[in-house]
Amino acid sequence: MISAVGRTQLRIENTVSILRGREVMRPEEATTPARQLYFSCMLAYIDPDGREKHQEATLVALRELLNPGAQDATKEACVRFANDIARGEFYRALAPARDLIALETPVPSFENAEA
Repeated sequence: MISAVGRTQLRIENTVSILRGREVMRPEEATTPARQLYFSCMLAYIDPDGREKHQEATLVALRELLNPGAQDATKEACVRFANDIARGEFYRALAPARDLIALETPVPSFENAEA
């Protein structure tokens, strides 16, 4: 299914990985370590046959995020992410990956804004 208007019901009679539109990241959007982590986890979730390759990319991004100067909140989100991945819960791991993206995104400063 590509799109639907309004409430939609799906009946799935086999094992399938599903992502909603807002959960899908395009390759060109994976521009930061947290976004690369999310993207590789998303691919591991939807591509079980290529999971090993995607997990290697996930580990590279995770190492980059866990640098010595990482904030406590970043470390905590990385631990939650790693625990989910270790249990094979790739979809669940997308939530702490989104938290990491939020932590990595600078918050706009309004200190110098004119009134």
